[in-house]
Amino acid sequence: MTTTEAVRPLLPVIEPNDGHPYVAGSRCKACGHTYVGTRDVCAKCTARDAMEHVQLAETGKVWAWTVVHRSFPGVATPFVDVIVDLDDGAHIKGTLVDVEPDAVTPDMPVRMVFREVIPAGADKPYLTYLFVPAQGAAA
Repeated sequence: MTTTEAVRPLLPVIEPNDGHPYVAGSRCKACGHTYVGTRDVCAKCTARDAMEHVQLAETGKVWAWTVVHRSFPGVATPFVDVIVDLDDGAHIKGTLVDVEPDAVTPDMPVRMVFREVIPAGADKPYLTYLFVPAQGAAA
């Protein structure tokens, strides 16, 4: 899809970065725990003023998943909803694409990709992240 203006991120955690967007996170400088999004306080060790902005890992493993067969009108089903343990320790929810639902396995290696989508009810594209099987994973 070609546009003359930049496509807006669908979620506030998606940061544009000169053609290679990323999901923004926070890492505690006291204990090292990593979170999706911006935080001021670490929920693990309760450290304050110790959070730093980080670019989250784009690879990880499927921790949990479900195959969704009924969804909001305009959303194609079935699709695979996953929780991924990223390689940097953060945990993130997303959609796994480019794989048959019955091929998903525990600890399946995945990688994050960014694509333009038109959400149900929207009239223009937005940028979002999705997960795809990592190189060598069952497809």
